[in-house]
Amino acid sequence: MKLFLVLFLCATAAFASEADSKSLLPANSSQEPSTKSFYLFLPDTKEETEAIIKSVLPTIQSDQYTLKTANKIYVEDNLAIKQDFQKVATDVYQAAFQSIEFAESVEAAEEINRWVEEQTNDKIHDLVSPDALDGNTRVVLVNALYFQANWSIPFKPVLTSKATFYAPNDEEVESDVMFIESEALNFYESEELDAKFLQLPFLGEGASMTLVLPNKKEGIAVLEKQSADVLNVPEYKQEFVQVSLPKFKIEATVDFENILENLGVHAAFNPVVADFSGIAGAPGDIVISKVTQKTFIDVNEFGVEAAAATDIVAPTTEPPPATQIFTADHPFVFYITVNDVVLFEGRVLVPNY
Repeated sequence: MKLFLVLFLCATAAFASEADSKSLLPANSSQEPSTKSFYLFLPDTKEETEAIIKSVLPTIQSDQYTLKTANKIYVEDNLAIKQDFQKVATDVYQAAFQSIEFAESVEAAEEINRWVEEQTNDKIHDLVSPDALDGNTRVVLVNALYFQANWSIPFKPVLTSKATFYAPNDEEVESDVMFIESEALNFYESEELDAKFLQLPFLGEGASMTLVLPNKKEGIAVLEKQSADVLNVPEYKQEFVQVSLPKFKIEATVDFENILENLGVHAAFNPVVADFSGIAGAPGDIVISKVTQKTFIDVNEFGVEAAAATDIVAPTTEPPPATQIFTADHPFVFYITVNDVVLFEGRVLVPNY
């Protein structure tokens, strides 16, 4: 999730000239263009942004999990992209370019969606609708993110059983709940957030899923209002924890136009004032019309989008009894990180599987 936003914001802001960056400032702002980082959480200069991205991308790869981050920029056939933009997109963001005729909207959408399916192991379909493309479309930025990893401490399928999950609006649903009797894991309970944190490691150094469970069954709404604190790494203590976690699959589509507009980003969507001439064309030629992200995640006994592992050796001795209990039987937040880079962030309201 995060890498898609980084690509989009960098392609429209960090690549941009001073005139371009003003399009990403909140309306009626008197701030200088460099302060766009305050609103969009980017570094102050495009050089800093480029340096960070270039240093981060190599650190999130491993031979023990699969992470594919594929970026592609589709450009209208008759639009000349400026060389500086092409160089940074290719060298820093590892993005490929492809010319396409957006007026042929059905064929163009099929071409883009086929590429996305290939990059995500056929898990994400129909990212771009033909209705979103027409003869006025100039540039489409696409980021495909695919992650597959096995738990370093897998759940035993034989222990998975049916249990009640307390969903919003007093709904009770039956779910397949995975179980660990006792295992040494990073655990933290936050009084400020009134929530428990549990870190489940993957095979591969620095990769893990963090679960944030509010103590109150209806506490998810309060927790989501404090997302910055939720994403801060707590002062974990390794404890023996009993874990009950439902299996879940999530396939979601998010349109970011309203989110960005709520942050005050208006000019970028307005052809009268938008100026991305640092990318191509003249002021007003490129306008952001749609920013869409589609995500698929599958959490089971073996990991995320994972099959049964054959090379995991079970411990020969039983661990001590659990001193903490983590029972995810009501809505919770989760996020996946690799070397402190947040790849996925989401919530489970109803654990469909």
